[in-house]
Amino acid sequence: MPKITIGETYITVKREEGDPKFYGVREAKGESNFLYWLKGILNKEPYNLDLIKKRMWKDGHLVDEYQQYLRTRNIRKGKPCMAIYNSGFMIRGIEEAWNQGEAVLTIAREIGE
Repeated sequence: MPKITIGETYITVKREEGDPKFYGVREAKGESNFLYWLKGILNKEPYNLDLIKKRMWKDGHLVDEYQQYLRTRNIRKGKPCMAIYNSGFMIRGIEEAWNQGEAVLTIAREIGE
């Protein structure tokens, strides 16, 4: 189980012995698999974040068609919501940092409108 630190604007995920590694550049497969795995952890105890993984452009963001993120499942007016994404996606996939021992993702928080 990885060591996860959640700050106001970032989340750090440190690899522990026995944690899986992720590979694949084509269509951002490695990053996609990492985010899917991380979503499974963050949706369970003790975090209970209720996140979904989605391609960012499908939500109207002007980014590469393969960039994905984790976001709050139901965005409701007046309720806090968050998005977790790799801010360096165009430079390298987050799976590369993860395979080396530590991945740092950006968190964007706001109130639903």
